[in-house]
Amino acid sequence: MKALFIGGTGTISTAIMKKLAADPLWEVWMINRGNRGRIVPENVLQIIADINDEETVLKAIGDTVFDVVCEFIGFTPDQVERDYRLFKDRTRQYIYISSASAYHKPAAGYIITEGTTLSNPHWEYSRNKIACEEFLMKKYREEGFPVTIVRPSHTYDERSIPLGVHGKNGSWQVIKRMLEGKPVIIQGDGTSLWHLTFNEDFAVGYTALMGNRHAIGEAFQITGDEVLTWNQIYQTIADALGVELHAYHVSSEYLAAVGEKYGYDLEGSLIGDKAVSVVFDNSKLKRLANTMCTTIPFHRGVRIALDYILSHPEECQRPDPEFDEWCDRVIAALESSKAAV
Repeated sequence: MKALFIGGTGTISTAIMKKLAADPLWEVWMINRGNRGRIVPENVLQIIADINDEETVLKAIGDTVFDVVCEFIGFTPDQVERDYRLFKDRTRQYIYISSASAYHKPAAGYIITEGTTLSNPHWEYSRNKIACEEFLMKKYREEGFPVTIVRPSHTYDERSIPLGVHGKNGSWQVIKRMLEGKPVIIQGDGTSLWHLTFNEDFAVGYTALMGNRHAIGEAFQITGDEVLTWNQIYQTIADALGVELHAYHVSSEYLAAVGEKYGYDLEGSLIGDKAVSVVFDNSKLKRLANTMCTTIPFHRGVRIALDYILSHPEECQRPDPEFDEWCDRVIAALESSKAAV
């Protein structure tokens, strides 16, 4: 069986690519710009190209028909329209990575299924994902285009720690604040519920959908089984670091307002996503992927990530003094307002 990955070296796709490359049933192709080629297994056929250069892509794949085309970097409708042009006659299944942030915020209930309404007025990223889904499902209904929709929530790997509030350079500055004994900002009161999924666990659910006829024309959310509060998430990180957690709780609305002028889209990432309690019902997925479960709970996954981050300073320890100063300013402003009342 032949699989073509568009992208293939991101947080989610790397684990899937490595799992598939180790399976003799699959022949794995990949189209990307080759920026992380060192992590690609030798038996993966890598095409170094810009997927937007349709003529070059078509020359590279020739008359090959794929059993599955896996889209990991499609964020806007024009990108999935491009994929449709390229692969409508060249694949037996097209799997599109959407996002669980596309679900209505807040939903009518905290238990989320694939039937939960899609609507997110707070985040353009999510609205674009919804528009991509709508285009693809229209092509399925009208033309039989063999699409499968996958909605991940918060999936992480060894290169980054899952956080609610961080700057433009990722998680390192928050880890550094913890190590220095400084307060770290947690949105709301920290009691909202959240799912975290290590990418190797995600790959189990995803690969079960590949080539599966029962997945055509369907949407599936893929998350682990573990549900934690944000207070528990941050405390687990602090425990793994061996430091005391100095949590500073700030309302999501306040963070969104004071973060905007610094270029932090916290309305989208918090009010449109992480500030809302969610518990994902994965029973639909598990009917097709009966081995899908959490094998790497967060207390293990965070240690895997911290070991990698602390031992790869050039790759993972990107300083973010602007975010560090912003945290101090937010905390100082709130402490000042407390004293003024």
